[in-house]
This record gives sequence, C-alpha cells and structure tokens, in this order.
Amino acid sequence: YGYQVTNVEASMSSPSSLLHWTRRMIEIRKQNFAFGLGSYRELPSSNPAVIAFLREYEDDLVLCVNNFSRFAQPTELDLRAFNGRHPVELFGGVRFPAIGDLPYLLTLGGHGFYWFRLRKDPV
Repeated sequence: YGYQVTNVEASMSSPSSLLHWTRRMIEIRKQNFAFGLGSYRELPSSNPAVIAFLREYEDDLVLCVNNFSRFAQPTELDLRAFNGRHPVELFGGVRFPAIGDLPYLLTLGGHGFYWFRLRKDPV
C-alpha cells in the first residue's frame, strides 16, 4: 500500500480502483434525487445483520439493503406494498424478479449492499 503503487495516477488508470468505484457511487447518488431529498423509511428484515430502508422522492423509489456482517447473509423483506414493481440494481442495471405477495428473498455478500430502483414498468 505504498505511494509508489497506490496513488491517484495508478488509480485513474485502473477501472477497478477504489477511486473509480467511489466516483461511480457519487454519480449514482447525484442521478437519484431520492438519496438526498427523499424521505427515509426503515423496512423490517428477517435478519438482524441486514438493514433495509426506502428512500422516496416524488416517483423515485430507491430500496437500500445493507449487510453489516462480514459473512454472506440471507434476508426476507416484506415488499408487498410494491407488488408488481421490478427492482433494478443501480450499479449495473440488472433487473431482479418482480415483487409479489411473498416475502422477497435476497442474499448479500459479506459487508455487501444493494441499491435498487423500484420500477413500475418492465425494463
């Protein structure tokens, strides 16, 4: 981790660097007004190591799910209020299965997280 290897110049040339990852996170937050201006509502999680909350601003719904354990963790979320919506992951645009009447099951890697936009229309 010396400055000869880990420095801004090296980070700028590596798309997988922490610098690029942080810039991408900031870009996503700027594109989604729910993060800065939206209301905050915690959602019950079946796993105490996983915290889920919703940020809502006008028609923009962002579901955030965070694993505070260093180990992979499953959780079930009661998302029936969003029945028919499709969670779309904000980093890669991956569309997850539609939300239905059953608890929504997610598995997160150690210290992992998801940021989802809850879309009404199919992508």
